[in-house]
Amino acid sequence: MAVPKKKTSKSRRNQRRAHDSLARVNIVANKTTGEYQLPHQVSVDGFYKGKKVIADKVKKEEESSEEVNAKPEAEQKKIASEGV
Repeated sequence: MAVPKKKTSKSRRNQRRAHDSLARVNIVANKTTGEYQLPHQVSVDGFYKGKKVIADKVKKEEESSEEVNAKPEAEQKKIASEGV
């Protein structure tokens, strides 16, 4: 087993440990919601630098109602094109 030949002084020990400290995390307040977040990250509501970059998810109930409303229009166009 390796054994140090001489005692390490307090100064030498502290110089070695000088780079072991943890850096403080940079947290910023979100412009739209005011929540704290890491910089250069998209917020929970989909904003980045004050602009909406991710669209909101559409709920299944809304999708199904949109599909129901879209079908009669498609059928009307189909009937109109067949009649002409």
